[in-house]
Amino acid sequence: MFRVSSTPRPNWKKLADEYGFGFHTMYGEPYWDESAYYQFTLKQIEEDLETPTEELHQMCLDVVDHVVKDEYWLKRFQIPQTRWQGILDSWTAREPSLYSRLDLAYNGSGNAKLYENNADTPTSVFETGFWQWVWLEEMVNSGKIRRDADQFNLLQDLLINRFRDLGRRFPGKTLHFSCCRDTEEDRGTVQYMEDCAKEAGLASAFVFIEDIGVDAKGQFTDCQDRIIDWMFKLYPWEFMFDEEYEKHLDTANVNWMEPMWKSVISNKALLPMLWKLFPNHPNLLASYFADDPARKSLSNFVVKPLFSREGANISIFKDGKETMAVDGPYGEEGMIVQAYHPLPKFGDNYTLIGSWLVDDKAAGISIREDASLITQDLSRYLPHIILE
Repeated sequence: MFRVSSTPRPNWKKLADEYGFGFHTMYGEPYWDESAYYQFTLKQIEEDLETPTEELHQMCLDVVDHVVKDEYWLKRFQIPQTRWQGILDSWTAREPSLYSRLDLAYNGSGNAKLYENNADTPTSVFETGFWQWVWLEEMVNSGKIRRDADQFNLLQDLLINRFRDLGRRFPGKTLHFSCCRDTEEDRGTVQYMEDCAKEAGLASAFVFIEDIGVDAKGQFTDCQDRIIDWMFKLYPWEFMFDEEYEKHLDTANVNWMEPMWKSVISNKALLPMLWKLFPNHPNLLASYFADDPARKSLSNFVVKPLFSREGANISIFKDGKETMAVDGPYGEEGMIVQAYHPLPKFGDNYTLIGSWLVDDKAAGISIREDASLITQDLSRYLPHIILE
């Protein structure tokens, strides 16, 4: 695995705008960055990323099976009691999941280490499934990359196939898509997911989270007063559990994507639970709840809130002293402590790999870089290739 400098395509911004990739630049800084790419061998992809991703995913499902049946663990995961039965029912019914993304630290050799599981609302799906593949095709066709180069990227095909399978499970239903207003990245992501669903032959509709209503029977409705009975939401479960309409979740009778049981493994309490069930697993980092005396065995560690996103409220400690911290709105829900395992550094860049799953199968990777050890919302997305 190494980082290769590359000349950006002269027309890429114009092409990105034509494809609806309006968030290629955010806050005045580049988000999509094709001034370099990462190169892997097939062995690295298959043995060090693909296989462990599927194994880690199955381990996460084992955690769900433990937590949903045990009040002690539901409390530790800070899941409100009003949702316990709904989450258990969701898991017992094996309500179908669409996708997930595991964040991994990997430098090209040895075992990739799990940082967290973005199991509920993973983003960068458009960049991964579509845009970086367009980049590879154009780079190959222009002779800038060898014709035998490949990419670990089955994401779009697997998403379309999964939507097609789910359509057979919910015949005749309209799949509503939703995200918050004023989030160009989220809106672009949801639009891409809706395009995949349409490609699979599904009927779809869109409604902003803020515009969802509730009728007299406690069912959710869109702006045209249509009943919402099947929804893809780019809105995390912990937010939904804290909303006024949480009390209607039982009467709404919605088939959710992602299903409610995903609230267990999108929670960073997953990490100490994995370590408890699979101690010393080669792809795990030692992790504990903040009040667990066993955490004192770690002199170098990272403190993470249960519900943190984009690196918010994460702190790094070395020899027991805080060396880095990111502000943010999280932390009151509780913290976990994870053994310090720094991201690999390529030049001036710290590199994080997102490993995607669709329907329990490894589906491809995304790569983000940051100047900071803690990957935040100003990180850059870089493409990758496989080349022997």
